[in-house]
Amino acid sequence: MADADANTQGLDELFERLERMPVPEGFRVEIVGGYIFMAPQRDSHWGITFRIASAVAKRFGMDRVFSDVRIDFPGDKNGFCPDVALLKESAKKDDKGHWRYQDVEFVAEVISQGTASNDYGPKKLAYAEAEVPLYVIADPCQGRCFVYTDPKDGDYGTRTAVDFGTGLDLTGTVVDLVLPTDGFPRD
Repeated sequence: MADADANTQGLDELFERLERMPVPEGFRVEIVGGYIFMAPQRDSHWGITFRIASAVAKRFGMDRVFSDVRIDFPGDKNGFCPDVALLKESAKKDDKGHWRYQDVEFVAEVISQGTASNDYGPKKLAYAEAEVPLYVIADPCQGRCFVYTDPKDGDYGTRTAVDFGTGLDLTGTVVDLVLPTDGFPRD
């Protein structure tokens, strides 16, 4: 427990410093493994993020769906701001006012070329370690989505690839919907 507290304190300090920095408008910032990443928000990135968040919010309501909100995940200094996150209905903030990773049911990340290795690598592993049941990567560079399910032992057991333009069938998962991808823009 002491390690988790030290990790959170270190993240809090990093985020407090970031809040005092002049981050350019249109950039998002997150901390992955203690490293700070700043990436510009592109039109295609926002278009896909908005479509996913809208579909999930239509099914579950606006109060459980978040975008670019800090959630601390397992691992050393992992303060992620998922593009889309769905929280359990029973989710409550911790004593510091942060959402708990244990309450995350679904995460979607939209790939940016400069930070793609984070989404496919350490973030995917942290989401699996946190036992997030459903992780979707939308990759406008490849024109494809990747669906990860069955988290176990720090990784996902199942990966499914679906081309943009094909309905992303997430029935039978925690979101239980078919996500249209025909409007997803490509880079």
